[in-house]
Amino acid sequence: MTIKPVFADATPLAHLPDDRAFLEDVLAGFAKPQKTLPAKYFYDAVGSDLFEQITRLPEYYPTRTELGILDMRGAEIAAALPCGAALVEFGSGSTVKVRRLLRHMPDLAAYVPVDVSETFLRSEAAALQGDHPALRIAPIAADFTQPFALPHDLGDAPRAGFFPGSTIGNFEPAEAARLLRQFGDVLGEGATLVVGVDLVKDAAVLEAAYDDAAGVTAAFNLNLLTRIDRDLSGTFAAAAFAHRAVFNRAASRIEMHLVSRADQTVTVAGHAFAFAEGETIHTENSYKYTLDGFRALAAEAGWSPVTVWTDPERLFSVHALRLG
Repeated sequence: MTIKPVFADATPLAHLPDDRAFLEDVLAGFAKPQKTLPAKYFYDAVGSDLFEQITRLPEYYPTRTELGILDMRGAEIAAALPCGAALVEFGSGSTVKVRRLLRHMPDLAAYVPVDVSETFLRSEAAALQGDHPALRIAPIAADFTQPFALPHDLGDAPRAGFFPGSTIGNFEPAEAARLLRQFGDVLGEGATLVVGVDLVKDAAVLEAAYDDAAGVTAAFNLNLLTRIDRDLSGTFAAAAFAHRAVFNRAASRIEMHLVSRADQTVTVAGHAFAFAEGETIHTENSYKYTLDGFRALAAEAGWSPVTVWTDPERLFSVHALRLG
C-alpha cells in the first residue's frame, strides 16, 4: 500500500537537547547539596522503550486507568474539543492514547505530535499515518518545556492540546503552572487542553507503581547513568547505585532517587564528583493532585475548567480546560 509522505509538509524537525545542554544540566544538578538530574533526560531510545514497558506493568495503574477513561469517555472528551481542530500532543511518545480520540474526530484538521525522542517520534508518526492516510501529521522533534513554533500553514484551524499520562506531575507546582502558561502561548487564546492528572491515593499503591517487582522502573532510572557514561564520557557504574521510590506525603509527590551503594568518586567530562554511601541523586518527582487542587493550579496559568472525567476508583483524572 502506498502511504502519503508523513514529513513532506511538516515543520522542520527541531534539534534535540544537545550534549552541551545535557552536560550543563548535569554539572549544575551535581553542584547542588541534593544532587539532581532533569527527568527529561530519561527519554533516549533505551529510556523511551523502558518507559513503554513500564506502562504495561501490573503495578503501574496510571496508563491502564487513563486508557480506560479514554475508552469509556473518548466520545465525550473528543466532543469537548473544537470541530476541525489542529490537535497538538505535548510529549507524544506512543500514539496509543491519541488513537482513542482520533476515532471520534473524523474532521480533525491536523495532528501535531511533539516529542524529544526523534527516532521514536518518526516511528510512531509513520505507523499512525498508515492507519489514517487522510490525516495531516506534522511531527515536531523538540523539548516541549521550551518554546517552539507550530507549522505555519495550519491556517485558522482552532487549536487544541493533548497532554496525557500525568506528565504534568513531574514538574514542581510553580513549574507546572509555567508549563501550562507556555502551552497557552503555543495554542493561543480560546484553545482547549485535555490533560491527564494522577490523583492522591494510598501510599502503598503509589510506591509499588514506581518500584515494580520486575525491576523495569529501576532499569529506567539507572539508564540515566548509562546515558551520562555514553554521551558525556562519564565513569558511572550503574551497579554501584540503587533505585529508590518513596511517597513524600507532605509534598504530595512520589520521589525517585539513585542511591550510592558506597563511598565513590565519578567523573563527568573530566569533572569529578564524590558520593558518600547512601547519598542520592534526585531524578524525578511525580506530584499527585486532588481534583480541586489541580483546577486551582490550572487557574493560576489562565485555564478555566470545562469538565473532568475519572475512573470508578478515582485513581486518575482527565481534565478539559479552556484558555481565557
